[in-house]
Amino acid sequence: MSKQPLLIELGTEELPVKALPGLAQAFFDGVIAALEKRGIGFERGDAKPLYTPRRLAVLLPAVDVEQPEQKSEVLGPYLNIALDANGAPTKALEGFAAKAGIDWTALERTTDGKGERFVHRAVKPGAKTAELLADVVREAIVGMPIPKPMRWGAHEYAFARPVHWLVLLLGKDVVPAEVLGVTSDRMSRGHRFEHDKPVWINDPGDYVMALQGAKVLVDADARRARIVAEVDKAAAQAGGTARVTDDNLEQVVCLTEWPAAVLCSFESAFLAVPQEALIETMEINQKFFPVLSDGGKLTEHFIGIANIESQDVAEVRKGYERVIRPRFADAKFFFDEDLKQGLVSMGDGLKTVTYQAKLGSVADKAERVATLAEAIAPMVGADAALARRAAMLAKNDLQSRMVNEFPELQGIAGRHYALAAGEPKEIALAIDEAYQPRFAGDDIALSPLGKVLAIAERLDTLAGGFAAGLKPTGNKDPFALRRNALGLARTVIESGFNLSIKDLIAKAIDAIGPLPTGKDNATATADAGELYDFILDRLRSYYADKGVPATHFTAVAELKPASLYDFDTRLDAIGTFATLPEAEALAAANKRIGNILKKADIAIPHGVDRALLNDPAESALAEAVEAVLGETDEALHHHDYVTVLAHLARLRPQVDAFFDGVMVNADDPAVRANRLALLKRLADRFRAVAAIEHLSA
Repeated sequence: MSKQPLLIELGTEELPVKALPGLAQAFFDGVIAALEKRGIGFERGDAKPLYTPRRLAVLLPAVDVEQPEQKSEVLGPYLNIALDANGAPTKALEGFAAKAGIDWTALERTTDGKGERFVHRAVKPGAKTAELLADVVREAIVGMPIPKPMRWGAHEYAFARPVHWLVLLLGKDVVPAEVLGVTSDRMSRGHRFEHDKPVWINDPGDYVMALQGAKVLVDADARRARIVAEVDKAAAQAGGTARVTDDNLEQVVCLTEWPAAVLCSFESAFLAVPQEALIETMEINQKFFPVLSDGGKLTEHFIGIANIESQDVAEVRKGYERVIRPRFADAKFFFDEDLKQGLVSMGDGLKTVTYQAKLGSVADKAERVATLAEAIAPMVGADAALARRAAMLAKNDLQSRMVNEFPELQGIAGRHYALAAGEPKEIALAIDEAYQPRFAGDDIALSPLGKVLAIAERLDTLAGGFAAGLKPTGNKDPFALRRNALGLARTVIESGFNLSIKDLIAKAIDAIGPLPTGKDNATATADAGELYDFILDRLRSYYADKGVPATHFTAVAELKPASLYDFDTRLDAIGTFATLPEAEALAAANKRIGNILKKADIAIPHGVDRALLNDPAESALAEAVEAVLGETDEALHHHDYVTVLAHLARLRPQVDAFFDGVMVNADDPAVRANRLALLKRLADRFRAVAAIEHLSA
């Protein structure tokens, strides 16, 4: 079938920056789905969404110029309904034939499970692709996720932004269509400032180069590569390295059509301000790229990206430098004033700041966290006194002018103020690290004291949230308890701290005490078991992201280990065990053993009576089980679960032989109880590691 390249370009006013990639992908996917729905074949090749702030485009290298033949099959009445006793058509058959537009004698017959029936089969030529493309575009637009559609003019239709042009080409031919009030043609638009005129697109294959000639890089990957190359070049001129974050880069990609880097600078006096505040201002407020030294320190240079190749770069530079100075001046003023006040004095105001109505002030929370940190520190080899001091100072920067202006600097500002106040470096670093991980994918705290504070802070937040009735519901999680639970678990596991999380939860709940429920004089505390399960539930997605099968997670979670680090160790052991050839059979056997033990209607002895072993297979299994128990006791004591499971895996021949030749539910109650005891000893040793029956399909 003949094919032609297809180009669809929807020209708009500037689209929302953060939504742009998603809109482009949705438009592309919508066009693909609409073509597939209509049976129109196409070659996708390396096609991808093409977009700039002013356009969304789909470019496919080869699309069928018409649909394939359209076959239809409509089932009619069964013969016993369609024909009377004389074989003449009934009204039911005549009506079916009339609806099909043919004589009933031209109908075919088919047979299904209920018998023989009439059927109308038809084949008609496929429609021309050009006749269907207008609906393809409309359907793709309707399916786009636009949360706040905009209306313009006196029209009923709406889109993310007003639409001004539509290019719709199949091969060299313009496909007639009207979409969102604009009529299709072959005229695109160039750069708003560099080439503010229509751009003739002769053929879809010319599209990318034609726009490049009009100072528009329609391929986002090309713009991204150009930005990175220009930024790196400019940073090298300044003798440093540009800080290029994914988020900042993507936003600049979505703000420009023809990006050009401009190297700028600011007064070095501003470098006295914590560099995080300056970097935040540059990246978040202005979408600039800071330039760092080889040691990662901020220099007095930064790079702006213009959406134009200016003939007077010096003026563009002045504009960028002018816009950033007031923000830097504000940051320096806040920092200097905070230094005058001092970190310790900032803490005085926390007593009047409510943390949560039922949980008291921020000062109350700081005291609870300090008590927890003081208790946790010796467990992990940290200094208890330093832990308490760090925890009591960690919230003080909430009262600083800097954090009031830059909330994201909480902890970071506290670190700078602690150092300025002469606090030990360990305390200053811990004040900052207490908030790690700050976001998904962020590192946990690195220093021992920082880890202690991170754990204590999250324990109090979780226990307080549950006690105050702030448990997450649906998408609502005002205290970010889900994020805190995962941060707590990650810090414990990735630090290798073999702590009893159950004991720590109990300490945190006790520190909060009973809280009023608001009903009469009733009070309530957090449920420790419920909070433990909540933390465990956060770990499901954590391990799923690491590729751990859900069955492995469930096998360990059923045991509810007190230590999350121990939980992780068991999970690793299960992963190793699952690769053994004996694993599946032993998991199935363990599942069978569990079912047998659940149905037991007699008391099961603690030990096995060798005198009652009257079958060679059960004697062999009993001997093997006792040997393995002796061999694995020390490994189990040292949490060497890989060794425990490796020894247990060797029992497969004896387990198979036992189930092949031994009747567990023997008539003799004593023999039956003894066999149940043997199976229980085996199952108990497996369950000392995990409920491996969950590995069985």
